[in-house]
Amino acid sequence: MNIVLIGYRGTGKSTVAKLLGQKLGRNVVSTDAEVIAKAQLPIPEIVEKFGWDHFRQIETEVCQVLSTQEDLVIDTGGGAILKQENVIALNTNSVTFWLTAEIPTIASRIGGDTQRPSLSGTKTFVEEIEEILHERTPKYQAAADHIIPTDHFSPDQIAESIYSLLSESCS
Repeated sequence: MNIVLIGYRGTGKSTVAKLLGQKLGRNVVSTDAEVIAKAQLPIPEIVEKFGWDHFRQIETEVCQVLSTQEDLVIDTGGGAILKQENVIALNTNSVTFWLTAEIPTIASRIGGDTQRPSLSGTKTFVEEIEEILHERTPKYQAAADHIIPTDHFSPDQIAESIYSLLSESCS
């Protein structure tokens, strides 16, 4: 069984995935890192040269490959849930945790991130977060087995919370 972490950028997926991987002795895979490796380009260049649709297609290929593997902790890109085929693939033989955070928390956490291009291109930073969260929240909710708020918790506390939920579901 895989552990899948979904959620918007800045909710702690990458950090928590690493902690869970260490705690559980599992390999951690980032869908974004896999896309970068497959395209042999950083995400901003993929989007600039080929567009978001091309990025999403590679992401879908990555999700489908990961769905055939076992005992991974999968840290997804924030938009992986936009395509239903990704959700189906990622939810195959897995438990999915949606890491959430309020808009001010997200803005403070990702304010200096230069590895992701703008999704709208026309909005302010906070307006973009609001718009994208409004669009994605129902999709995150539909894909998740568990919802984990991250605003007031350390990555260690979040990882421990997920570990506890996993232990309860396995008993």
